[in-house]
Amino acid sequence: MNRANMKRALILGVGLVAFWGLARAEDTPSSTLSFLIVKDYNGKPVRNAAVVLHPVNTHGKQQRGGFELKTDGDGKTHFDGVPYGKMRVQVLAPGFQTFGEDYDVQAPTMDITVKLKRPQEQYSIYENKPGEAKKDSPK
Repeated sequence: MNRANMKRALILGVGLVAFWGLARAEDTPSSTLSFLIVKDYNGKPVRNAAVVLHPVNTHGKQQRGGFELKTDGDGKTHFDGVPYGKMRVQVLAPGFQTFGEDYDVQAPTMDITVKLKRPQEQYSIYENKPGEAKKDSPK
C-alpha cells in the first residue's frame, strides 16, 4: 500500500468509528433537565447558584464524573443529554443551605424546582445561649 492509500484507509476507519459511536449514543435514551432555583422564603430566583449532577449506581453510591451548571439571572439552567437512570442533584449558593436529592430520570424532559433555605442558627456548648446568664470562665 502506498502512503496515499494508507491515509485514506485511516481516515475511513476513523470516520466509521466516529459514526458507530454516534449511532450507539442515539440508541441510549436521554433527557433534558431544566432547573429553577428560588429562595424558599420569597420565591425570588437565585442567580449564579451551582447545580451539580452526579450519576448514582444501583447501590445508591455516587459514581465518578458529573456536570456543574450555573443558574442565570432568572435562577434557571438546563442540561441536554442526561442519560436515563438515577441522578444526584446538589445545589450550592452562598448564604443558603446546600440542597441534595436523588432523582430517577425516566422521561424525555424533567422540570425541577429547588427552594433554597437560609442557614439555621447554630449553637455551641462553649458559648452562652440567648437569655442565659454569662458563665464564669475557668480559673
